[in-house]
Amino acid sequence: MSLRDSAFQETFSAARTCYRAGDLQAAFSLLERAHVLGQSQLGRHWTVHVWMLRVCWRRGDLREVAGQVVRLGLTPLGHLTGRLPVGNTGGSNVSAFASLPVPPDLQKLLSDEK
Repeated sequence: MSLRDSAFQETFSAARTCYRAGDLQAAFSLLERAHVLGQSQLGRHWTVHVWMLRVCWRRGDLREVAGQVVRLGLTPLGHLTGRLPVGNTGGSNVSAFASLPVPPDLQKLLSDEK
C-alpha cells in the first residue's frame, strides 16, 4: 500500500469518527482532504462525496446538499473524460471544475506512489 493510500484511509476513517462523534465541521474538513487524496480513483471519489452529502444533510445545509448531489452526478463523467481538477476539495464552496493549490503535505503524498 502506498503512502497516499494509507493517508487516504487514515483521513477517511478519522472523518467517519468525527461524524459519529457529532463533530461535523471536523468531519467535513477531513473529507475535503480525503477528496484531494482519493479523487483519482472513482470508488474513493464517489464515496467521499456520499459522505460529504451525509455530513451536510445532518448539518441541515441544503445549499451544500444540492452541491453534493451535482458532484455525485459529475464524478463518473469526470473519470470518463479524465477531467478531474487537481487539488479540488470537493465542497460546493468552490467550482467543481476548478483546480486548487494542493497543500504541501498532501502534495508529497500525491507524488509519492511507492
